[in-house]
Amino acid sequence: MEFSLLTEKEAASRLSCTTAALRRWRREQRGPRWVRLGRLIRYSLADLEAFVQASTEGPVPGNRRIRVIAR
Repeated sequence: MEFSLLTEKEAASRLSCTTAALRRWRREQRGPRWVRLGRLIRYSLADLEAFVQASTEGPVPGNRRIRVIAR
């Protein structure tokens, strides 16, 4: 069994967010799954991909119009 674990900094870079965002998400229990190894926090590449997939929303249905408000 092979594990590909990323540090907080590496995971944040992959998700284009900050390490503070990852910490907040962990605290709020709403971000990607994570692993605690002693005092270390690690993220699985597969879990990051699953998080992005689960967070991805579909396109707006074709019969629905989006109104753009110009400023």
